[in-house]
Amino acid sequence: MNAMLDAVKGWIDGAERVVVLSGAGISTDSGIPDFRGPQGVWTRNPKAEKLSDIRYYMTDPEVRRLSWQSRLDHTAWSAQPNAGHRALVALERRGKLHALVTQNIDELHQLAGNSAERVIEVHGTMRKAVCMSCGWRGPMQETLQRVRAGEEDPPCKVCGGILKSATISFGQALVPEVIDRTLRVAAEADLFLAIGTSLQVYPVAGAVPAAKSAGARVVILNAQQTPFDDIADAVLPGSISEILPRICGKVAPGN
Repeated sequence: MNAMLDAVKGWIDGAERVVVLSGAGISTDSGIPDFRGPQGVWTRNPKAEKLSDIRYYMTDPEVRRLSWQSRLDHTAWSAQPNAGHRALVALERRGKLHALVTQNIDELHQLAGNSAERVIEVHGTMRKAVCMSCGWRGPMQETLQRVRAGEEDPPCKVCGGILKSATISFGQALVPEVIDRTLRVAAEADLFLAIGTSLQVYPVAGAVPAAKSAGARVVILNAQQTPFDDIADAVLPGSISEILPRICGKVAPGN
């Protein structure tokens, strides 16, 4: 394992355009559970997946009420970036990071110090609220204050429409420009690093073969096997927050 880590570190040291794809696994060490893992949110409570389905959300007030309560209690509000997040900041500060595509909605990459312009949020952000009718957007905490004050399903103050987090739910279309940019940067990489993602969700998972076919080395760091392990140049099982600083570099907390 040490020899493989040294090899990957050497590849990163020699790379000019590293593209990272991050999934829920990078945030588990910050206390945010993933969805599909053995202790995942949906594994432990299959009904929770219903709250992430736009069809139920838009038609069932009870689902919306439960969703707002779930947002109030979300672990992300108290979560802090971990050593894995900070390693990707170190990668950017070294001038290596071409783009950081994330399937996460917690904004921990930005909180750690990665530049917002380099972060591509495929599934949006939980830190903003959006109106499904008029498109109003605002800070999520302002809407959560209304929930804390007693509004179980707060409507949009502009048009009275349904509010939700500015995330992509099941049944919602991904933003075409975001997917186009994801696949474009993947094809521009000379090293592609997939971190903490099952690589089962398309079209984002297609970034891996896109990078490989364009000539990039592919490194996968994930607790479970993925469909693309056989085309990867290296597969690194283990703790993301321990391995990433070894291969990318370190940034001290708060720096």
